[in-house]
Amino acid sequence: MSESRERQVRYEDIQEAHDRLDDDTVVKRTPVEQSTSLGEMVGGEVYLKMEHLQWTGSFKTRGAYNKISQSVEEGVDEFVAASAGNHAQGVALAATECGAESTIVMPKTAPQAKIDATRGYGGTVELVGQDFQDAMSYAQSEAEGGDAEFVHAYDDPHIVAGQGTLGIEMDEDCPDLDTVVVPIGGGGLISGISTAFAHRSPDTRIVGVQAEGASTVHESLDKGMPVTLDEVDTIADGIATGGISDLTLDLIDAHVDEIVTVSDTEIANAILLLLERAKQVVEGAAAASVAAVLSPELDVRGETVMPLLCGGNLDMTMLQTVLIHALTDRKQILRLRVRINDAPGKMEEISGIIANHGANIHDVRHDRAVENLSVGDSYLVFRIETSGAEHAESIIGAIESEGYTVEDINQT
Repeated sequence: MSESRERQVRYEDIQEAHDRLDDDTVVKRTPVEQSTSLGEMVGGEVYLKMEHLQWTGSFKTRGAYNKISQSVEEGVDEFVAASAGNHAQGVALAATECGAESTIVMPKTAPQAKIDATRGYGGTVELVGQDFQDAMSYAQSEAEGGDAEFVHAYDDPHIVAGQGTLGIEMDEDCPDLDTVVVPIGGGGLISGISTAFAHRSPDTRIVGVQAEGASTVHESLDKGMPVTLDEVDTIADGIATGGISDLTLDLIDAHVDEIVTVSDTEIANAILLLLERAKQVVEGAAAASVAAVLSPELDVRGETVMPLLCGGNLDMTMLQTVLIHALTDRKQILRLRVRINDAPGKMEEISGIIANHGANIHDVRHDRAVENLSVGDSYLVFRIETSGAEHAESIIGAIESEGYTVEDINQT
């Protein structure tokens, strides 16, 4: 760890940013709500910090405004940034509020909702490359060749200090926290929050969470230097940076107690769970913190724990994809392949079994052109809506009891 880098962000910097952000038209104080459902699941008390209800739908305005407002005071009037979505909106809003212009470079794969929102906050959007790293390289080259100041998403002490204002709020709202769980993309958010807690509540455990398909912190800590992935693969686009910086690595090393990783399936299930139990719509990055609390990797029994819901900018197409995946994982959407003698009445017979068990058939098809099927045999492939795994198993058992061979092709 570099001591000089750690000193680039002090608690005093976070407190000054907190004072600077004392304007609820730019950044509002977001609520904290207890989730009794999650608490029962994990055997502790769970309080959700609902930063997804921020004006831009994420925490990013905190750091962006802290950075841009100071630069504008020094005479800068044009800014450029790279973002997968949330930083884009934060920079656009902050620049507009400060009377400056902003150009945001976003990957072509960025959700359309985030592109539209960024333009709505006054930013000029350029779509470049297929991922965050492509957008970052282009934006940095544009800043080097012009008068605009580059606003990094996480590798900047002013950005980190601005994000750290969340740590002040979280501690003030729930001063007896045992554990705080924070998503990690580039590390600016957890660097700021952990620095704040190191000063205000050093006994609080700080846990960072990354998506499996974009996990870099474990290896970076092991090697003592930032590790960057060539490709990332996760539904949590808000933490799909594929790398951290020297600055954030040093702060994570100094102040973060534990790092866990979660799968996309766990993230999808957490999104669905928050919809059902907390009545909140969050994006994958935010749901990662709840997925970590529910993960066997993290034990919070008997603790007071606060997962940070850092963003709510979930594209509706992605929501549909996530819900289908999560419901399939729960077996509430079930696909069965039943081998039959292809004779009249077989579909009706099997459909009747399913109906008698209170399940709804979403669709069904015949598969006849399948290798190794006997002449005169075929498959019926059903997609069924059930109430869950136990219901699904009862349906499979009932069909098998009538002499049919049944495969659960959700698992294939």
